[in-house]
Amino acid sequence: MEIQDLYAIFQQHSSIQTDTRKLQPGDLFFALKGPNFNGNKFARQALDAGAAYVVIDEDAGFIDDRLISKQDVLITLQELASYHRRQFTIPFIAITGSNGKTTTKELIHEVLSTTYKTYTTKGNLNNHIGIPLTILAIQKDAEIAVIEMGANHQKEIEGYCNYTLPTHGIITNCGKAHLEGFGGIDGVKKGKGELYAYLREHDGTAFIMSDYIYLQEMSKGIHTIKTYGTQNAEITGLINHSSELLEVKITHGASINNIKTHLVGAYNLPNVLAAVALGKYFNVEDEKIKMALENYLPSNSRSQLIEKDGNKIILDAYNANPSSMKAAIENFAKMEGQNKILLLGGMMEMGNESIAEHKALIDLISLYTWQQVVLVGGDFNKTAHPYRYFNNSTQAKEWLQLQHLKNAQLLIKGSRSMQMEKVLE
Repeated sequence: MEIQDLYAIFQQHSSIQTDTRKLQPGDLFFALKGPNFNGNKFARQALDAGAAYVVIDEDAGFIDDRLISKQDVLITLQELASYHRRQFTIPFIAITGSNGKTTTKELIHEVLSTTYKTYTTKGNLNNHIGIPLTILAIQKDAEIAVIEMGANHQKEIEGYCNYTLPTHGIITNCGKAHLEGFGGIDGVKKGKGELYAYLREHDGTAFIMSDYIYLQEMSKGIHTIKTYGTQNAEITGLINHSSELLEVKITHGASINNIKTHLVGAYNLPNVLAAVALGKYFNVEDEKIKMALENYLPSNSRSQLIEKDGNKIILDAYNANPSSMKAAIENFAKMEGQNKILLLGGMMEMGNESIAEHKALIDLISLYTWQQVVLVGGDFNKTAHPYRYFNNSTQAKEWLQLQHLKNAQLLIKGSRSMQMEKVLE
């Protein structure tokens, strides 16, 4: 079956599922496989559950007209997404970066949705499976699409661009993340810079945080560049207040005096400014930009401020790398409070730099005074330090429950695999 024939089926059955547990009657089931699962083994179960068709790349062991056999299910999913993408002439905005890309994506979506029918990546479905599923979920009424792209090795962003075909793009920053896969900070810049390379070759538009000189260098030669930052940019803004929740004053490019966000941390300033820049570029009214940013509530353990049992908790446990850890700790140190407690999970995918980066983090922690410091998992156990250590978040939770804290301030952060949000359960 050719891809255009499969697309004709998709137009009749536009809901795609890769998990039989979530399958609804009439869905298309793509039998993906990986190191620990094989969707081909669930082909009959998918049909019994009401799947209209099942795309497989192995012998299912039975014959059925509703089975579509392809050489590779994943590649077929991506080719179908590419075919669907080419049916649109709307702006496709791609977002990548080491830190802040999901928050930036959410903020931009909130702003653009005030004026346009905007589709975006759900949660963090930003990989080789999530991106094609995101594209295929875009309906005919779409006016703008915002696509988040995660990556941990070279050529990954390039591959995503080949079927996302972005017209606009943002690299939030290039920091010390996924060092193992990228091979160091220069590798991070090269990998993330694949988005700029695509925009450069296809007369695209890039939105640049002008404070980051390396982004200015990386983006040279792109057809159209729009800038935002704290100074010398088309959209500029400064922190008005950030002792708890971030407030931003737009100083140039928009008539927005003060944006009272629900985000924690000065490190979210570039994310807010990016959303303002995109809003202005697409002619969203200033008041709508302000309203959207003030109404956005962070979720999924990202920059959340939680009040519980008389304590104020910053839960930023969705991900962690040296850059984001440093920003979070320094921001927390500046906040008001005399009873500050750090609960930090280990950082993953650091490769040969892991022990050195964990040691650097401990050195940073030692510069400040804390009521308690709790380190969890990762390579913290391979580094000498005077702080309390637990192997996992369950042990840290048990310790925390015994403290019976009142009027304390807590920062909880760690890599996704550490599941640091569990300390609050």
